[in-house]
Amino acid sequence: MTPRQILVSLTLLFALSLPATAQERQTLGWGRILNNDFIGDGKDRWRSSSYGVSLVRGPDWSGALPGRAGQILEFRVRGEIVAPRALNGPDSADRAYAGMLSVGLHTHWARHGVDANMGIDLVATGPQTGWSDAQDWFHDLVNQPRPSPAVIANQVPDGLHPAVTVELGYPVALSARAEARPFIEAQYGLEDLVRVGVDLRLGRLGEGALDLRDPTTGQRYRAITQDRGGWEWVAGADYAMVGDSALFPDDFGTRARDSRWRLRLGGHWQGGKNVTFFYGATYLSEEYVGQTEGQVVGSIKLNFKF
Repeated sequence: MTPRQILVSLTLLFALSLPATAQERQTLGWGRILNNDFIGDGKDRWRSSSYGVSLVRGPDWSGALPGRAGQILEFRVRGEIVAPRALNGPDSADRAYAGMLSVGLHTHWARHGVDANMGIDLVATGPQTGWSDAQDWFHDLVNQPRPSPAVIANQVPDGLHPAVTVELGYPVALSARAEARPFIEAQYGLEDLVRVGVDLRLGRLGEGALDLRDPTTGQRYRAITQDRGGWEWVAGADYAMVGDSALFPDDFGTRARDSRWRLRLGGHWQGGKNVTFFYGATYLSEEYVGQTEGQVVGSIKLNFKF
């Protein structure tokens, strides 16, 4: 079965599982997150930059997830650039440059105290995404190093990768203001991996809200908020066992490590329901054999509603 046939089959199966009340859905919220290593460790390498936008729709929002899949739908668009250690020069051949652009459909629900989400994405890679051209133009504009012809010529090739993600989480109240959420996640498609971890939350802004997970950092960005103000502090850690990865093509010569881990901290601030801000920092461990160190990626979100 070809990737396109797999995607069509998954899409049809997903669509058939949804309730027939789609026309009653309304927009419940938007989630946005920007990741960039320049606002993390101040460098421009590896997991260099990404931006995701999520539209959440459903019949209503009561402050809790519904009891079945298909009622709350998340429509996701995402772009990402993965780069070598340097865009030109002797350090530019440690891993293949990768531009990615994806669209996806996810659903969120809860049963017996377990949060669940499942989604399918179609991820385009290679020069067809236009990211290498866009980065070349922008870096030329701001007088920063530009991708060399060798980097562009040897990037991850054009491709369409159907991807499936499933996550299960179990929120546990530690006190009136603190919560732990152990989770397990499986991904198949662009990268095949199984991940276990925990998210911690200190504060009350997240009560009755809906958080979505960023694939690169694991930071949970807020799509539905409640009408309150103040601060909330978050942290998390996870460990992944990795199988195949399209980001490390065989002909390039760099081999993915069979495990990786992430550590993250962040803070949400909310001025009522109309102004929200988030900043987080995530340590990403080495992703390929020969990578000499990890990196710190910064994540930011700022929403104004008028």
